[in-house]
Amino acid sequence: MSAVPVWFEVATFAGLAALLAVDLVVVARRPHEPSMAEATRWVGGYVGLAIAFGLAVLLVTDGRLATEFYAGWLTEYSLSVDNLFVFVIIMAQFRVPRQLQQHALMAGILLALVLRGVFILLGATLLERFTWLFYVFGAFLVYTAVTLIRSSGETEQGGENAVTRRIAAVLPIGTHFSGTRLRAVENGRKVWTPLVVVLLALGTTDLIFALDSIPAIFGLTREPFIVFTANVFALMGLRQLYFLLGGLLQRLVYLSTGLAGILAFIGVKLVLEALHENNLPFINGGEPLTAVPTIPIWLSLTVIVGVLVVATVASLLRTRGAPAPAGQPDQLG
Repeated sequence: MSAVPVWFEVATFAGLAALLAVDLVVVARRPHEPSMAEATRWVGGYVGLAIAFGLAVLLVTDGRLATEFYAGWLTEYSLSVDNLFVFVIIMAQFRVPRQLQQHALMAGILLALVLRGVFILLGATLLERFTWLFYVFGAFLVYTAVTLIRSSGETEQGGENAVTRRIAAVLPIGTHFSGTRLRAVENGRKVWTPLVVVLLALGTTDLIFALDSIPAIFGLTREPFIVFTANVFALMGLRQLYFLLGGLLQRLVYLSTGLAGILAFIGVKLVLEALHENNLPFINGGEPLTAVPTIPIWLSLTVIVGVLVVATVASLLRTRGAPAPAGQPDQLG
């Protein structure tokens, strides 16, 4: 037994939609900067929900899909932590008030979930029809890993991208925030508030990051349901993690190196699986290379957890006693 029952998929989507709706109502009702205790409770709650969901998958399917979910969730969550560095820059560049940052992150993450959902559906369809894409995905992940290592320690610059620049050039954008409103009146005319550009910057920037995270999780599972739920659980806890980590983000100096190692490992795993199931005519006459070893999912999960633990511990030891650098989340706004 391995296929996910339809009733379980429907119940999962209904439950996640309800949870996101409640979360959105809580944020919209009282925009504020969460305390460390509040952020800790939310992050702990979302992590607990992800663990419980993995156990539910184990009960209704088998250990393979449950292990794939945990591996995918951990990979997406760790890659999402790297996204927080750019989120910090976006908030600083647009001078988003502290009390509005939680609302902006929530709306931006919801937009990112929709965009990722489309991306996942397209990816699943393409991979089902063109298995040779695993060669492309594998090579891309290895390339991304090398790029991460080469750029390790460099700071991302700018919070805008081509999409947000185009929107800002076309729409009348005001100069002041007006609470959580997207429209306001300035100098007697209706304008869009800067919050619109912030939301688009967060959502589209996350989609750019998904260009490596989605292929990475498809290297761990080919089940679209597992891919999407792993992304949802990873992104759901991202907003509060932004406030919880605070200056700790700047201390994770080896995070990019660790993520590079994970991406390279999954890239190699994808290439090995592509060779094992090969159908390209110019490789072994179009026949699968069954002698090529494949990496089991339990080993993938072990490597992912091990690399994250080593990277985090090494980072904290390396920066122990160092002063908090400027630009951390609690200094923005």
